[in-house]
Amino acid sequence: MRNAECLAFRRTVPNRKSFRIPYSAFRNRRVVICTSRQRLFSHVETLTTVVLKPGEADRIIAGHPWIYSGEILRLTRLASDGDVVQVKDHRQRLLGVGFFNSKSKIHVRVLGTERIEVNEPFFETRIRAALDVRRRYLPDATSFRVVNAESDFLSGLIVDKYEDVLVIQISSLGMDRHKAQIVAALQNIFSPRAILERSDAASRKFEGLEEANGILMGQFDGKCAVNLNGLKFEADLREGHKTGMYLDQQVNYEAVSHFAAGGQTLDCFSFLGGFGLHAARAGAAHVHCLDQSADVVAAARRNTATNSLADKCSFETVNVFDWLKARTAVKPHEKVIPGFDCIILDPPSFTRNRAAVPDALRGYKEIHLRALKLLKPGGVLATFCCSHHVNAELFQDTVLSAAYDTRKLLRRIAVYSQSPDHPIIPMIPETEYLKGFAFELVSPA
Repeated sequence: MRNAECLAFRRTVPNRKSFRIPYSAFRNRRVVICTSRQRLFSHVETLTTVVLKPGEADRIIAGHPWIYSGEILRLTRLASDGDVVQVKDHRQRLLGVGFFNSKSKIHVRVLGTERIEVNEPFFETRIRAALDVRRRYLPDATSFRVVNAESDFLSGLIVDKYEDVLVIQISSLGMDRHKAQIVAALQNIFSPRAILERSDAASRKFEGLEEANGILMGQFDGKCAVNLNGLKFEADLREGHKTGMYLDQQVNYEAVSHFAAGGQTLDCFSFLGGFGLHAARAGAAHVHCLDQSADVVAAARRNTATNSLADKCSFETVNVFDWLKARTAVKPHEKVIPGFDCIILDPPSFTRNRAAVPDALRGYKEIHLRALKLLKPGGVLATFCCSHHVNAELFQDTVLSAAYDTRKLLRRIAVYSQSPDHPIIPMIPETEYLKGFAFELVSPA
């Protein structure tokens, strides 16, 4: 026994042939090293192993965390849904550790490529690493997405920070089983006033999960004043969209606002007034905001008052498609008189799957056809698409098709993406969904 332990210690030091460590000399140190290593390896070796089919490991090695049912060759033994499993290729080489769920098309969500224990310290380490990314790229932000699921190597978990309140959204069974550990880790890192859960995404049903909403710790009435780029926005974290509001445009709000200075601005699909209020603060002569939800229009009005911008903004509760169509409808031989120097289009996603992409493109083209007719020469169109299934090239082609049909010539002056708190991992295409452009309406004459 002593010789075996001595050999284990010798393997942990360089040039081990030159070492002969007597058992009595370093007993305590050797026991600590061997025990920690043995405990971790013992933990991993007791896990069910998911063995992949030949040729299916490349995508996982490249960094994608999803393993589909059709990619699995076999399991070494039965695994319960929600269990942690280890993943190996068909040659028994370790690829990683992740959550297993036979009810989902995504049978395994890989958490890491090394031998790890999924516990509270694991979540605290991962969340702190994600927080460091935000501190580097959004150093002045007080509200932002802390964890963006696959982007931060925590597939199935979203954590949004609204000032001193956290909202979590869980979409995988494995993460749901570790909810208490996640909450404890968040308390250790942030000491928040409250932690809410908004796990009401439709995708939970594919994991065999019911909706889960409520306060997990602290006390909170649901309303929060959120600071974005120095402007205050009222957010309903218990009933509002997503986890309360959209944080992925935080950088773009400020970037687009400068095109509105001194002119008439139209903000379509305005929601809580993110683009509209930033445009007004940047010096727009007037901003007209359109949204079909009476509740969000009322909240946007309150936001303008809170920020002393009410005299620069007006609102309509209306279907944006209908409004644009009515403003561009003319009799034969009549022309539409353009009235806006800056038009912002930030619609919700028009498609949730690839099958609906053709219909979505028709919708995108329709609103751009109408908007371009209302844009003054020299004006700027800032437009966005948040559908993962419509990539940037296809989206731009749709805008240019609308420009061709209206006989407009566009100069591209800016390209946009999601804010840095929604990181993009190119090897995980699903992490990239928001794309946008700013076009100036030009004339060669």
